[in-house]
Amino acid sequence: MSDDSTEPRAARPARVPRVTPLQDGPLLMEGPIEIVMPDGSVQLCERPTVALCTCRRSQRFPFCDTSHRSRVRLGDERPG
Repeated sequence: MSDDSTEPRAARPARVPRVTPLQDGPLLMEGPIEIVMPDGSVQLCERPTVALCTCRRSQRFPFCDTSHRSRVRLGDERPG
């Protein structure tokens, strides 16, 4: 496909969003970001990095509050 097409090109964001999933942890997103909540409201977060909860244990969902750290994973139990 050629770049000299006469059709308008889809607008690209000034910066491509970067999402980093952490093993057994949150999704780290480079901000600022807008988050659409389940009730349809929108929250703007202007932090340089935003941690979004994936375990759904956070008291601040959708934001991570590190609640995932207290979860015991299968195979990680240690005899007492």
